[in-house]
Amino acid sequence: MAVTAILFPGQGSQTPEMRETVAEVRPDLLSLAEEIVGEDPFARVTDGTEFAQPAIFCASLAGWAALGRPSGDFMAGHSLGELAALVAAGCLRERDGLELVALRGQLMQQSGERAGDGSMLALLGTGAADHAHELAESHGLAVANDNAPQQVVLSGDRSGFAGATAAAKELGLRAMELPVTGAFHSPMMAGAVPEFSAALERVEISAPERAIVFSAVTAAPFEDVRGQLARALTMPVRWRETLLAMRARGAERFVEVGPGRVLSGLARRTLRDVELASA
Repeated sequence: MAVTAILFPGQGSQTPEMRETVAEVRPDLLSLAEEIVGEDPFARVTDGTEFAQPAIFCASLAGWAALGRPSGDFMAGHSLGELAALVAAGCLRERDGLELVALRGQLMQQSGERAGDGSMLALLGTGAADHAHELAESHGLAVANDNAPQQVVLSGDRSGFAGATAAAKELGLRAMELPVTGAFHSPMMAGAVPEFSAALERVEISAPERAIVFSAVTAAPFEDVRGQLARALTMPVRWRETLLAMRARGAERFVEVGPGRVLSGLARRTLRDVELASA
């Protein structure tokens, strides 16, 4: 049997039908989300991270359930998807995971609003991963998401975007500002870390029961779950390296669960000679 990695998506993967999937497959999870968030997060999924994150978390676990809750050999999540992966692996209780996701979304939203004029800038094209760090350092930005060889996202104050865009164009890359409410995965999210760290200390975290869970902060199996989840708020998502690390450890089949097909596309651009599947 093929060595399998289960992938859980992050923000930006929302789809119009994902609430219907949750209502059909996991109505109990939909009710829990409404209780924890205080309203239906799916109804306001475009209003910011405080609603998008719990909605995508629920849709991811519903997608995983729809597939029969496969364990695979490895699990990994893109940004907030790490919490869904940890729940699926048995490291976190589902309610604790959803409460953490809801708090994470609120804190990131608030931190973005307080930190100033922050946003994210996608670099697209051949060689994006090769030039991203140089472009970020030259224009006062941070590498936020190393998604694929042809797709990297920078994060920081918008004042650096014009220069970075011009420099990227000279390198044959296309730059596109993303419709987000803050400079996520950058030092501008530092204000969210203390309260999120405190919340992590209050939940029970167990060893994984079903699969080895990779951290996209280190591109290696989780060692310090609380610390790595807290650092993920300000550190880059090393998704390309995480995919390559799982492949190096024998993963031959990559299954994306949850809404959208974003991670399948990134895997297709990064890996060769693997099987890709999705819920």
